[in-house]
Amino acid sequence: MAKSIGKSVVGVIRFPGTNCDRDVFEAVSKLGGEPRWLWHGDLFDHKEYSALILPGGFSYGDYLRSGALAARATAMKSVREAAVYGTPILGICNGFQILCEARLLPGALSRNQGLRFIDEWVELKVVGGLSRFGQNAKVQTASGLRIPIAHADGRYTVSVDEANRLEDRGQVWLRYKVNPNGSVADIAGVTNEAGNVSGLMPHPERALETWMGSSDGRALLDLWS
Repeated sequence: MAKSIGKSVVGVIRFPGTNCDRDVFEAVSKLGGEPRWLWHGDLFDHKEYSALILPGGFSYGDYLRSGALAARATAMKSVREAAVYGTPILGICNGFQILCEARLLPGALSRNQGLRFIDEWVELKVVGGLSRFGQNAKVQTASGLRIPIAHADGRYTVSVDEANRLEDRGQVWLRYKVNPNGSVADIAGVTNEAGNVSGLMPHPERALETWMGSSDGRALLDLWS
């Protein structure tokens, strides 16, 4: 049976420039979890956390490449240890970029096709079942998920051969129904081979209640163990 975050202790990592950390913190609490702040400049004991979330924003002002400087932060050493240990880890938007830059997820996020910042609602389809997050999303929203995006560097990029390998291994987690940014194969989210590290460009923490425009984000933040 699926269960949500429950009373799990969830680490929310803060980087300079991150601006979605409070939204994620509140989302975890709303879903019944126990969020705790983690600072980019500190190591931490990953075994104290049931899950880790890297929120969206503009870490280090998106200088160099989006997520590239954050991927080299001290806290990422502990994140890598958690990934090897099997801890569920989720990167949202800039957090997805950071996980790719840290080589914890395959591929890279580059400038949107059209070179413009995109801020809109999109429809998503859950296509892979490896992710430890959102395992019941297919059941809850078989018709698709309505989630907002807000990014300039959201075009998921891999070679065609690698995209095919990701597909074959079940690592493609989410797809856009209508591709907003030119991502290869309409990919909106992927996982590592073990399924414990996941990343997506849309913001599920901004779609928790109907008054926000959609409550579909709850399905993607559900955590199975």
